[in-house]
Amino acid sequence: MQGYILNIAKVKDEDLIVTLLTEKRLKTLYRFYGARHANINLGFKIDFEIQTNAKSSIGMLRNVLHLSNKWMMDSRKFYIWQQFIKLFYQHLKEIEEVDPFYIEILDEMNKKFSKQNPIRCTIESYLKILEFEGRLHDDFICFLCEEEIKEEVVLTRGYLCAHKRCLYGSVIKYDKLEKLFNRKSTLFLSDIEIEVLWKIIQEGL
Repeated sequence: MQGYILNIAKVKDEDLIVTLLTEKRLKTLYRFYGARHANINLGFKIDFEIQTNAKSSIGMLRNVLHLSNKWMMDSRKFYIWQQFIKLFYQHLKEIEEVDPFYIEILDEMNKKFSKQNPIRCTIESYLKILEFEGRLHDDFICFLCEEEIKEEVVLTRGYLCAHKRCLYGSVIKYDKLEKLFNRKSTLFLSDIEIEVLWKIIQEGL
């Protein structure tokens, strides 16, 4: 079985409770501490086995094999990846069964991080998540006054749109956001605009 490590919590004697995203489920497993075990880290994709025990309600994480890419040696990229993984966990942690879309979007990001700007890649992937979940508000209706937005747009958490007069925040031009929402591409956005969009993601998915 394969999955991404979304969360690691230490318990007694340096044992770990590990939450993994697999193709169809979020799995919470127990990991015994020991020198013979391969190191694991937040955001790693691993191949693993689950050992069940009649005396325990939680399975044991066994025979771990790393499937991580070389780009994870880049500390900046890996930091951004882990920041997103933490947000991803908070977004999914109350769900037990998940759609394969979620592991597929992480697989896609994992491949793109090796060649693309990680923040731009993350923004593009987040837009796909919003669209998949039916939360991409590309009708440009202000969520505060419920009137159409035609020029400057202020975004808030979840990329909700508002008029500049209704909400304080960094402004992005309407035509750029319309193109971003339609194309799911950041190529035409400036680095400053990218930073604005990334900071909004950091508020929560």
